[in-house]
Amino acid sequence: LPAHIAIIMDGNGRWAKQRNYPRIMGHKAGVDPVRTVVETCAQLGLEALTLYAFSVENWKRPRHEIEGLWRLLRFYLRRELPNLMRNDIQLVAIGRIESLPAPVQAELQMVMDKTAQNRGMRLNLAINYGGRTELVDAVNAMLDNARLEGNLDALEITEEGITEHLYTSG
Repeated sequence: LPAHIAIIMDGNGRWAKQRNYPRIMGHKAGVDPVRTVVETCAQLGLEALTLYAFSVENWKRPRHEIEGLWRLLRFYLRRELPNLMRNDIQLVAIGRIESLPAPVQAELQMVMDKTAQNRGMRLNLAINYGGRTELVDAVNAMLDNARLEGNLDALEITEEGITEHLYTSG
């Protein structure tokens, strides 16, 4: 088995449209299959599962859809916390979390805090995430550290250095 599986959750809106449902119904319909995947991966002993849930590009969606997604996320985080605990799953949010609405940040932080001591699978929830933004954030973190240490002139950007500063480092 692989140590880490990543899933881009896509197609919920198209699923709903094909059935003449509002897009948010597609997102709701995706929850049970996601729960099954998460629990199965944990039971199989995977080290990590990453779910790409909301990209930085998703902010271009209609406002009501985005607000509906945040309501759904908060609801399901509360609902799924007992399952995460029972399955010894640690939840970690990755991405530009600080840009999310405050209630979403608070709910994510609460679940991350409660699951922090779990030692089973690590569930990375990529929210407000983009591959390019992750690289930009990693390089900026390297620059910030070099400035703080007073060795900006000697800073060398390497693959290892970038890896150490990715959202999933460690």
